[in-house]
Amino acid sequence: MSSIWSNHAAHLTELVNGNRETQAHLYLEQLMLFPVDVQDKIIEEISHLSHCNCDAVANIISKHTVFDLD
Repeated sequence: MSSIWSNHAAHLTELVNGNRETQAHLYLEQLMLFPVDVQDKIIEEISHLSHCNCDAVANIISKHTVFDLD
């Protein structure tokens, strides 16, 4: 996992674990320019992790940044 995604994941994990959903949305929207529906999916998936750690969060973020060019 790239260090950029790991850094984003660490910060997002802190926001989600602190029940600061509004700040998590703003973080994703402003720094990563994700649309609201993608933000919701990312935050929902993070909130259902059994072990919320940076690698797991980075994988979720990475999954939602891969665009299908077909």
